[in-house]
Amino acid sequence: MVFAVILATIQIIGCMANQPEPNSVRNTGTTAPAEHQLACASAAAAPLGVDSSAILPVSSSQIDPQTFQVIVEGKGARANCVIDASGNVVSVQKI
Repeated sequence: MVFAVILATIQIIGCMANQPEPNSVRNTGTTAPAEHQLACASAAAAPLGVDSSAILPVSSSQIDPQTFQVIVEGKGARANCVIDASGNVVSVQKI
């Protein structure tokens, strides 16, 4: 019984010690809004030659205050989409 309590305490302490530091890379990233990610998925359909319903955003990040990058994938093909903060697709390139 004592061993189980000690083991549980060690596990809890271990979990608490693995939290990201404030302002670390893991907790300061900004992703593209969902509607921008979906706009990129639709815009990538033609360049990828895939139906838009088969394309999903797999990652996104903010390039600058007015621009986002969204990586989309459909049926094994990937594209890089750049979209502005207003939701206008700037470019789509197959990668």
